[in-house]
Amino acid sequence: MTSLEAQARARVREQALGIAAGWSPPDAPPEWALTAESFRAIATEPDLLALAADIPADRLPPLLLSAAIRHLVARHAPAPLAGYYPTPGSGQPTLDEGYRPALVAFAREHAGELGQLCAEHRYQMNEVARSADVLAALSRLDPAEPIALVDLGTGAGLGLHLDRYRYDFAGRTLGDGDAALTIAPELRGRPAPLPARMPEIAARVGVDVEPLDLDDHRVLAWLAACIPPETTAVDRFAAASTVAREHPATTARADVVDGLLDLCAGMPRDARLVLVDTYVHVFLSGDERARFRRQLAALGRDVEWISVDPLVPLGGEGTESTQYLPVPPRALEATRQGVTGVIGHLSVGRDGTSDGEVLGLAHPGGAWLEWL
Repeated sequence: MTSLEAQARARVREQALGIAAGWSPPDAPPEWALTAESFRAIATEPDLLALAADIPADRLPPLLLSAAIRHLVARHAPAPLAGYYPTPGSGQPTLDEGYRPALVAFAREHAGELGQLCAEHRYQMNEVARSADVLAALSRLDPAEPIALVDLGTGAGLGLHLDRYRYDFAGRTLGDGDAALTIAPELRGRPAPLPARMPEIAARVGVDVEPLDLDDHRVLAWLAACIPPETTAVDRFAAASTVAREHPATTARADVVDGLLDLCAGMPRDARLVLVDTYVHVFLSGDERARFRRQLAALGRDVEWISVDPLVPLGGEGTESTQYLPVPPRALEATRQGVTGVIGHLSVGRDGTSDGEVLGLAHPGGAWLEWL
């Protein structure tokens, strides 16, 4: 093994263990165990680690390999491995000592197919539960003012429909009681706020370098494979996908940095421009993040940027906010314990002045929300 190969494996191992830690705190619900064990296996099983280390670093190797495995398992339905993964409405299957050997054997047998899938796809976790993090941040805006919503890195556009879901914040609710999906994160720290009323979305558009069409069964199958193998997450994705197909929204194929000015130029000026970024900027380069930040002032209008991103660089050593906001000690502490979303809100005026702060922390899968 060359030194470069060893470095790649060490990097993947650290990333996979960080993800596993995020899904295995002492109070983790039993349904998280499969996700945590999957990433521990990628970090420690030589066959899995070698497959992940061959994936380019910017394609999120542990996550992409995990999705590729799920995709192939759904296609081939191998026994007993397929029985460990939940399907919509199935509940969480029992995890036992047979899972890891079955996982390793399947990956070894299908190494070529897995490599091809990882070469052809990007990891895209359309976790709609993060809409709760965004909604809490929107409580800082004037509820009487309509918003023009731009969802950065929108993927399948599930985040564009945040006003069509119902939210339950420890008994405080917002949204239609008949909504197809209720998002109810565990609340930690200070009670997270809810807006006085659901924001009025005057216009909405999603932007992505590869917008995804949920009416394409192949796209839907791949996105389903990117969802953590937990019954609540699987059911949530199925419900949100149905909402998105019933309410088609505009999406644009563009780079979130280089296409920003043109994209925002088409949004109504009588609505507050709100840019939403959930787990997008953490994967941009430092130069790309800096160029995005400079372009906010060039928009020539008031803009709100809500970000739910881990600190950069991604991993336990992350120290900087993707929005260049002061980072509270609690965010640094949480980052050391596992992958954690940092909820930030930055306002940029039409004159270029800016003001913002880190508001809270969130589990990457939307399971909990901690307001600071």
